[in-house]
Amino acid sequence: MGHTHGHEHGHHHHDREAAGAPLPAAFDTSVPDEALTPEQQSRRSMLRRAGLLGAGLAAGGVLAGAATPAYASTGGRRRDGFLWLAGDHHIHTQYSSDGKYRVRDQVRQGAAHGLDWMVITDHGSETHAKIGVDKVNPDIREARDAYEDTLVFQGLEWNIPAAEHGTVFVHPGRNEVAVLKQFETDYDGSVKNASDSTPANEALAIAGLNFLSEQVQRRRVKDILMLANHPARKGLDSPHEIRAWRDATPSHRIAVGFEGAPGHQGGGIEKTYGMGVARGLYDNSPSANSFVGYPPESYRTWGGFDWMTATVGGLWDSLLAEGKPWWITANSDSHQVYTDTAVRGGPDSDFTANGRHTDPVYGGRIDLTQGDYWPGQYSRTHVGSDGFSYAAVMDGIRAGRVWVDHGQLVSGLDARVSGGGRWATLGGALHVRKGTRVTLTVDLGLAGGPNWAGFVPKVARVDVIQGDVTGPATDRDTITAPTARVAKSYEVDKSAGTVRLTYDLGAVDRPVYVRLRGTDGNRSAVGLRGAAVDPAGPAVDVLGDADPWTDLWFYSNPVWILPS
Repeated sequence: MGHTHGHEHGHHHHDREAAGAPLPAAFDTSVPDEALTPEQQSRRSMLRRAGLLGAGLAAGGVLAGAATPAYASTGGRRRDGFLWLAGDHHIHTQYSSDGKYRVRDQVRQGAAHGLDWMVITDHGSETHAKIGVDKVNPDIREARDAYEDTLVFQGLEWNIPAAEHGTVFVHPGRNEVAVLKQFETDYDGSVKNASDSTPANEALAIAGLNFLSEQVQRRRVKDILMLANHPARKGLDSPHEIRAWRDATPSHRIAVGFEGAPGHQGGGIEKTYGMGVARGLYDNSPSANSFVGYPPESYRTWGGFDWMTATVGGLWDSLLAEGKPWWITANSDSHQVYTDTAVRGGPDSDFTANGRHTDPVYGGRIDLTQGDYWPGQYSRTHVGSDGFSYAAVMDGIRAGRVWVDHGQLVSGLDARVSGGGRWATLGGALHVRKGTRVTLTVDLGLAGGPNWAGFVPKVARVDVIQGDVTGPATDRDTITAPTARVAKSYEVDKSAGTVRLTYDLGAVDRPVYVRLRGTDGNRSAVGLRGAAVDPAGPAVDVLGDADPWTDLWFYSNPVWILPS
């Protein structure tokens, strides 16, 4: 195995010179501590513990670009660095039939746990379409005003016709409710009784994505995104459906990825102290609507990650091998939180009549029967944004400038491929002459303080995964990428600060992509496609005995190298 280089770099993943709205007060060192709200003070304390506040902020740190390279990424403008904003696009409230918390409860907790952006995604249903989608909006607008350093999107969890669930969210504006309401009424699988895996229902899903694209083109809303949630949980999201969503709206991409790691990460905690079921609640078996080509192991999580993402040379790599964008995220799917003390308030909680449950109240005991964490407490999706704004976050997600982690395993990640006087970062493409020597450089900010479980996590190993770009799949249901493999592994022998890893791709003569994965090293196993492909990948999570804090990973989205 390779080892990290000995020198380290000043690091901060929030570039103060980012365009757009001013930085949140917690990040702005010109704002004194005494001028901050309690939530802002908590956020600033986190940044200080991680070594991410102060000189590194003003200097741009690791994310300050080299003096001369031209930015080569698709869909970005910056020549130096990005404002890396942590968020969660899958959060439920009392406006979900199985939820409990007020919007401001989830936003307050997300802000306290270090999130910069959140999406409220209550379940699509007849009740939500008729009542909830309207009634939640004032609560969201109230939270936006109360937590001005946090971007709060309104969305919903779409019952995708013929498939599983997906986050759909819109840029705030005067039509945000109207667009979501019409979409849910006309295209939600539950509302339209269109859950079965039939060609007609698959076509309805595509029609829904086309409707969303039309709303942007007609300028009813500024932007809309869709990401599939817990895609392998029940085997309902077939490979050809995922490819169809990806390709549905080429003029303005709406469907851009799926959850690389589901929420409900506490679901596998041993029965004495927890739910005693499965991480992510991935304890299912195939049903009549499941894709027949998925193996039994796809219904489980692997180091907390979905099988589609965790398998090197698997379904996600088969999508990347086509040279088309498809990104991963990691979210809480927070409904009811493990060890919380709140319960739904009162016997008058008539969800069907009111479109919401009554406000939660103190329940007098610690609840060990739930498997969720607060937004930001365990799972984070980090987005490279051009500024602190709703549009910048959505642009960053669409561009694939995203990496994810569990348990605050790392504090920052900067990955760049460079060659021929150019460079590109996550989600981008480096265009070079055939035969150009290309290098991947990774600056990794290690955890600078304890996570929300009370210990300082340590990265043990970082893997570079590489695969060839072979073009569009002839079989739209393919789930393998034969050339993808772990190309190099690096043992990390530091516990604080920043480390730099370099990987020489050599003289590149064919289109390829690279992506990153890291682990605390506590649980590993030979990958599902063999030791030659993945000698030490994530192990399958044991049903009823999976403490998520003892098995931490991070993953990045890819960057392509395209010689010509």
